[in-house]
Amino acid sequence: MGAYILRRLLLIIPTLFGIMVINFTLTQFVPGGPIEQIIANLEGQGDVFESISGGGSETFEGQGDGGYVGARGLPQEFIDELEKEFGFDKPAHVRFGQMIWNYIRFDFGESYFRSISVIDLVAEKMPVSITLGLWSTVIAYLISIPLGIRKAVSDGSSFDTWTSALIIVAYAIPGFLFAIMLLVLFAGGSYFQWFPLRGLTSDNFDQLSAGGKVLDYFWHIFLPVLASSISGFATLTLLTKNSFLDEIKKQYVITAKAKGLSEKQVLYGHVFRNAMLIVIAGFPSLFIGIFFGSSLIIETIFSLDGLGRLGFEAAVARDYPVIFGTLFAFGLVGLLVGILSDLMYVFVDPRIDFEKREV
Repeated sequence: MGAYILRRLLLIIPTLFGIMVINFTLTQFVPGGPIEQIIANLEGQGDVFESISGGGSETFEGQGDGGYVGARGLPQEFIDELEKEFGFDKPAHVRFGQMIWNYIRFDFGESYFRSISVIDLVAEKMPVSITLGLWSTVIAYLISIPLGIRKAVSDGSSFDTWTSALIIVAYAIPGFLFAIMLLVLFAGGSYFQWFPLRGLTSDNFDQLSAGGKVLDYFWHIFLPVLASSISGFATLTLLTKNSFLDEIKKQYVITAKAKGLSEKQVLYGHVFRNAMLIVIAGFPSLFIGIFFGSSLIIETIFSLDGLGRLGFEAAVARDYPVIFGTLFAFGLVGLLVGILSDLMYVFVDPRIDFEKREV
């Protein structure tokens, strides 16, 4: 197992490097870089994208000489100083090499527009995303696995039918629409004001007792977590059911019952271990999906300042240190979680031996 883990760890290097190369290359062809953002603001044009798409009369002044949209009223010396400050006076391959060397040393630089290091910025936003990702995943597994097992055991019954209908409806509802519905119903929209409308904690959080802080925290996260977990809950339940159904029909289950084992002994002593393999394999994708995928919409609706909004705002502002720094860090986390998933396979079923398989 040690050799397999070592191979997987070594594969992280070219994979992560490829991710960075592709994304860095794509940004070289995207208009409206950070310098153009600054120039547009100084020229009073607002957003640089208005200048780029504003009717076709605006073009790159001195495009062959490295000019910028909206730079007509600014001295060239000022433009050159901006390029030097942001490092754009160097060729792209030199900038990429310097960036990778810094990232290897976990030096992610400083945000162009926030005057704060990328690490500190991510650490500031991380609690919100961890809250959504962790609790949504935990709740989805705690509900979906028992429900999926029950549906598999009672396949075709009335319980299986009405729960399947409920799950399909839940899966069909978009996360943002469900979040808005929760706000309207329970956060003072039109009916009840049982939960707060925004934020992760109350304004007087520091003055609360330890128990009060815990209750306040769960009071604030209840609706966002519920909205985040709805789609994952539906998918995981059906995955669990189908996995158990597939195992229940196999010969070893019939043999175990013929030996006189009770249904519970067969189900949890034999079927559970095999059926849970595919469910555990889906853990990284479910967690990463909730952690990164749905966080932007949920954070926006519930006014939570997390990594989803940070990534979106950095992309709009072309804040490259934040974009590439978070991409590198999250890519590394995603690859490590994939290895963790394989280790969980072995933990659930020690018969699995990755040493005998090709990576």
